[in-house]
Amino acid sequence: MPLQFATRLDNVETSAIRELFKLLGKPGIISFAGGFPDSAMFDVAGIKEAADRALAEDPGGALQYGATEGYEPLRQQLAAFMASKGVEVKPDGLIVTTGSQQALDLLGKTMISPGDKVIVEGPTFLATIQCFRLYGADLVSAPVDANGVDTEQLEKLIAQHKPKFVYLIPTFGNPSGAMLSLERRKKVLELALKYQTLVVEDDPYGDLYFTPDAPPPPSILSLSEDVPGSREWIAHCGSMSKVLSPGLRVGWLIAQPELLAKATMCKQFSDAHTSTFAQATAAQYLKAGRMPATLANVRKVYGERARVMGQALARELGDAVEFTQPQGGLFFWARLTGAGGKVKDAGEFAKKAIEQGVAFVPGAPFYAEKPDVSTFRLSFATADVGKIEEGVGRLGKAL
Repeated sequence: MPLQFATRLDNVETSAIRELFKLLGKPGIISFAGGFPDSAMFDVAGIKEAADRALAEDPGGALQYGATEGYEPLRQQLAAFMASKGVEVKPDGLIVTTGSQQALDLLGKTMISPGDKVIVEGPTFLATIQCFRLYGADLVSAPVDANGVDTEQLEKLIAQHKPKFVYLIPTFGNPSGAMLSLERRKKVLELALKYQTLVVEDDPYGDLYFTPDAPPPPSILSLSEDVPGSREWIAHCGSMSKVLSPGLRVGWLIAQPELLAKATMCKQFSDAHTSTFAQATAAQYLKAGRMPATLANVRKVYGERARVMGQALARELGDAVEFTQPQGGLFFWARLTGAGGKVKDAGEFAKKAIEQGVAFVPGAPFYAEKPDVSTFRLSFATADVGKIEEGVGRLGKAL
């Protein structure tokens, strides 16, 4: 007899991005497909120093089981890190998660019952679509433009569907690269309060802005002070994966106490606690004050790569593609126009690109509903400027 799997798996599929990676073994292929940071950007010396210090100062704490809520020295450092970004939070006002991906999974576990409506951006993070659907959510897409989610349309959708919560990536979204404007961020807070609707702010890319003297607007959580009563309707997910190391798997969740308590309970069922050694290492790294220099370096490198990719796309693909130059993050979000009789379906374009030795991710899987098949995502993070020039040139030949 075949195994009888849980019916909740009927509504989810394996990641289109992970499946694409199986095609990347071809020698010489240039990949713009992944959403990984460049491993050459990792502060290996700083992380090693932090790990050594963690073992020297508190070996028992670093190597033993720990509290589900998180390693206390790290919670203290994360509270200070958030304070540097305008968010006042006490160490017990956050929990440490195994990457921000676990924070999203815990929100799914604690908030979603089968059939609940959840509003997400269209497009949005593919793993979020899969995660929320696994728990039975009925996903509704809110449109996104270069300034982030359309808050006028978002209000209409909230009023119509009365969602369990709204999920947003307001700063350099994956895959859109969009940055929610200050005006819209304040509107989101007003909507959360007006409709008593939880808003989940996922912020893994907010520190990766390219112009040093022009940072993005403050986080939605930070701005909640300007809209009295709105903070209890905001859950904020943070991560060290894109700015320090994804291998440490250190993320965090800030939310109202009742939600944190429920999330902590569910985390006990999942992994008991995030690796104490990883947490202790991250705590020592933050304590050593190396993060500002690390961020300055990655911003400079990624900013240059984004600039080169934008110029190459305009030169090599011309009016066959349209895009907005990203101001931060890891991604370009582009749309095929079909101009000059060129290919307009990104799935077809992806197959031709693989034949030319370059890979990217078609955009359709990033939509919870009504996918735009002409869209696609490019990541500039792991290719140097030479590879970017060459890879975009190959894309031009694939049109």
